[in-house]
Amino acid sequence: MTAVDVDPACGESLTNVNGVEFRQADLESGPWPFVAASFDAVVVVHYLHRPVLPLIAAALADGGLLIYETFAQGNERFGRPRNPDFLLRPRELLVAFADLRVLAFEDGAVAGTAPAMIQRLAAVRLEPRATEPVELLAL
Repeated sequence: MTAVDVDPACGESLTNVNGVEFRQADLESGPWPFVAASFDAVVVVHYLHRPVLPLIAAALADGGLLIYETFAQGNERFGRPRNPDFLLRPRELLVAFADLRVLAFEDGAVAGTAPAMIQRLAAVRLEPRATEPVELLAL
């Protein structure tokens, strides 16, 4: 597993975790650190920088799974983030990852101790030989 964060302290907390490689990288102003990499799964939580969305999709191996969750418009009434630059527009994850097969999608309010507006997406990159099922109608 590879974990990435701009804060090197995040890596320090992972030093004793077997099987985890930490990369300290600034995904917003530095170079994309995964140009030649291919991952079986990518998990993104509470992070949005729109220019890297296509790079995240490109980092998925054939058959690779994407799990993405972050804040959506409307979250400003619950707290941070409030800045529209950090809030997904309606159905934005669906549009950003339109080349993947969507397994699940949610867009709405979550209750609990930290209520928020979120979007969640689970999607898979189909293998090149795989095709979407097609229903035929013979008349």
